[in-house]
Amino acid sequence: MLMAHPAVLSNLIEQYETLRMLHAENGGTEVRRRMDDIAYTLCVSTGTRDVDTALIAARHRLPGARTEDDSVLMA
Repeated sequence: MLMAHPAVLSNLIEQYETLRMLHAENGGTEVRRRMDDIAYTLCVSTGTRDVDTALIAARHRLPGARTEDDSVLMA
């Protein structure tokens, strides 16, 4: 599997979290559509099937992540 560069993953995480806050405040359809696009990209970039797992996997691949503990990815 190809692995996304950590800078790309960091950017995707930041975008998703920002959009999640905007959606919680405004709930607009455009924000939701963009969230879905970012979630899909995160899933493809991490080889996962849902956004929560994708966020965990993406964070796990960032510099400074505790790579010795991947138990959360095995569940």
